[in-house]
Amino acid sequence: MLTKDRKLSIRVSTNDLDSIKRKANQAKLSLTEYVTKCCMNKQIVRIEGLDAVLKEQKAIGRNLNQLSVLANMGRVDVVNLATVLDKFTEVQCLLQNLLERKRWSNGDC
Repeated sequence: MLTKDRKLSIRVSTNDLDSIKRKANQAKLSLTEYVTKCCMNKQIVRIEGLDAVLKEQKAIGRNLNQLSVLANMGRVDVVNLATVLDKFTEVQCLLQNLLERKRWSNGDC
């Protein structure tokens, strides 16, 4: 990661500064991170509620992995784990599609 060793000062109107601060806050980025990403033409994607969904998906994935390990060890008999895995994969694909649609739906900062 590059160190931030330079300072940039600019003048903006009060309204513009308020708008930039509001957008940075909505993106959950610092003002510096937000302005830098915008100036470098990097897309800023923020989907409300996605953090909770991803956390739950990771937990489900860990549980599936633990069940698979126990089944391979012969410690449990897992019935129809393929169906559960298929559903998990389906949800992952839906989340990926949602992210892609959001990412390309609005290119402005």
